Amino acid sequence: MATFSLKEWVFTTDHKRVGVLYLIGSIAAFAVAGIMSMLMRYELHSPGPDLTADPNAYNVWLYFHGAAMILGFQIPALTGFLANYLVPLMIGAKDVAFPRLNALSVWLFYGGIVLALLTFVIPDPPDIMWTGYPPYSLKTGGNTALYTFTVLMIGFSSILGGVNFLTTIVYLRAPGLGWNQLNMYVWSIAAAFVVQLIFVPVLGVAVTMLAFDKYLGSHFFNPANGGDVLIYQNLFWFYSHPAVYVILLPFLGIVFDITATFARNRVFNYKAAVYGGIGGVLLLSGEVWVHHLYTAGMPDWLRLGQMVSTLLISVPVGLLMISLTGTLYRGSISFRTPMLYALAVQFTFLIGGLTGIPLAMASLDLNLSDTYFIPGHFHYVMAVSGTFAIFGSIYYLYPKITGRMYSEKLGWAGFIFTFAGINLVFFPMMIAGLYGMPRRYFDYDQFPQVHGLQTLMSIGAAVIFVGSVITLWSWIEGLLKGAKAPANPWGSRSLEWTVPSPPPPGNFAVVPVIAPDWHPYDYGRSPLPGGGMAPVLAPRGSKTD
Repeated sequence: MATFSLKEWVFTTDHKRVGVLYLIGSIAAFAVAGIMSMLMRYELHSPGPDLTADPNAYNVWLYFHGAAMILGFQIPALTGFLANYLVPLMIGAKDVAFPRLNALSVWLFYGGIVLALLTFVIPDPPDIMWTGYPPYSLKTGGNTALYTFTVLMIGFSSILGGVNFLTTIVYLRAPGLGWNQLNMYVWSIAAAFVVQLIFVPVLGVAVTMLAFDKYLGSHFFNPANGGDVLIYQNLFWFYSHPAVYVILLPFLGIVFDITATFARNRVFNYKAAVYGGIGGVLLLSGEVWVHHLYTAGMPDWLRLGQMVSTLLISVPVGLLMISLTGTLYRGSISFRTPMLYALAVQFTFLIGGLTGIPLAMASLDLNLSDTYFIPGHFHYVMAVSGTFAIFGSIYYLYPKITGRMYSEKLGWAGFIFTFAGINLVFFPMMIAGLYGMPRRYFDYDQFPQVHGLQTLMSIGAAVIFVGSVITLWSWIEGLLKGAKAPANPWGSRSLEWTVPSPPPPGNFAVVPVIAPDWHPYDYGRSPLPGGGMAPVLAPRGSKTD
């Protein structure tokens, strides 16, 4: 049995270990961000001061919750952990194209986490939400520079990951593995990294201009000197709305893989989902940012154009959801813990998508903007759906990563509490928004009509906390007491399940040669003796594409 070596993990260039490092950092960010949300919900469970009388403290909690959940948890988990662990295995590669660059990217990510955690020890913590809007971010006593450098550190990590994995997918696929034989997750992560490479530099420019204005005396966002605060908002959302798809595409991609595996079905309408769904989202992702600025004083003709483009992007997203639902049709569904989370993603994403339609309509959004309806909607469509996909993927890959099985009873229990809790929090949140409750408010004495809803949301947050603790314990308990995992416990056809668990260095003893008729979702074939599901290999010397 191999002994643990801290030096080997710190200096590793193995894509699987890099992926596990991303996972550890992401879960740590999730835990701290979750604590921030519990502090906010305790403060809001009744009118008046409950935990603190200092609104700046509440602003710090709100800042860290949003920044850590998006930049520290969801994006790194979906494009760092899953991409690192799965992509080389799914395409039959021994590692990523640039292993040392890969190691640098994960340590840049950890550097960003360390900078973010300084929020709790410096005397002037950032209190500017995750958006950093001027003029408040320029006038506040909070440390805007810390926000800027945290975003830049994690942004550089994302750019390095994008270059690395796009190169890996294009050039390191196993012989014979054609584009139409790729897993949905591989397609989705490729599209997500294209978005990252195009739009992350824009966010970097925006936050750098912010720091220049505050600390070096420039006036990009100062109207008194010819600047404009709306420049920042446009730059910020020009990245941050495509960032929704950086989260959405990979979480739908892994949900496709989980759903096909546990439904024992091919992906319904595979090519339409890839080229129409993923390709359509990629094409339109940069055209819809202005709907975040409907209330910013833009002319009506611009609102109209952005309304049309926002509604139009629902077409490729709808194709993906139709394909995902069709994959369940007449399937032999096994309701294991990963599948529970995959099905929950379809439910929560449907609610998020349907509540997004009125927000695309300028006439309705002008009344709902900056109310509780907005965070209720985007938690369903992105935060909750993405988190469920991440949790489902951890359970799905648990035997592959650890070589052990988790407890299904604990997995089910954690899921039930978490699923119940999120609906107790975020559905009432949208109702409170319809009553006019503004978002980001420290107190709500002037909105007594939402007191009962606020209390219900705080109870729901406590239920989520219980579910999260059970989920974390199920992972720890599996490591300590879990039974040894079979080579392919789910009976998957995909390449990653054809190697031992955990996979050895170099992944494949012999590079697989893929036959033209092989597909990762070909569940029509009979399993091999012993339960294996190895790919169909092309005969030596045969023609492969």
